[in-house]
Amino acid sequence: MEEKPVIMNLWRWVAMAVSTFGGVGLSPIAPGTFGTVAAVVVYFLVQPFGFEAEVGLFAITVALGFWSAGVACAYYGVKDPQPVVIDEVAGYLLTMLFLPHASWVWALVGFGLFRLFDIWKPWPVNWLDRTLPCPWGVMLDDLAAGLYAGVLLAILGYLF
Repeated sequence: MEEKPVIMNLWRWVAMAVSTFGGVGLSPIAPGTFGTVAAVVVYFLVQPFGFEAEVGLFAITVALGFWSAGVACAYYGVKDPQPVVIDEVAGYLLTMLFLPHASWVWALVGFGLFRLFDIWKPWPVNWLDRTLPCPWGVMLDDLAAGLYAGVLLAILGYLF
């Protein structure tokens, strides 16, 4: 009977590690920006394995993001806890799917565009953020920001 709380605490610890992207989200300043910086690094680690690997990483990140963000919201008792940055990671990875195999310059442009849309939150990003409960609002607003950033990145990539 004593093992059940230990196992539950272990799963919560794993979920918190995933939701903060290994603790990156615990940064006292700009955790979302640092989470996105970490996503840039991960993007370049997986990029040599091809577009399919990028899509797979994105899908796994989204699935783990929904699960871990839900656990983190319950733990912190708020709708969108500041240390949760797995949503920024997923949003940035979505952005970069629109311009696969990018150079560092394009990765930084994608970074800037994603952060712009994540902070600005144009409609429906702001609606998703305000309206949906955790984990839906946490994840979907960043995925919508990533979609906006990705489309603009693809247009810029085509033009330049």
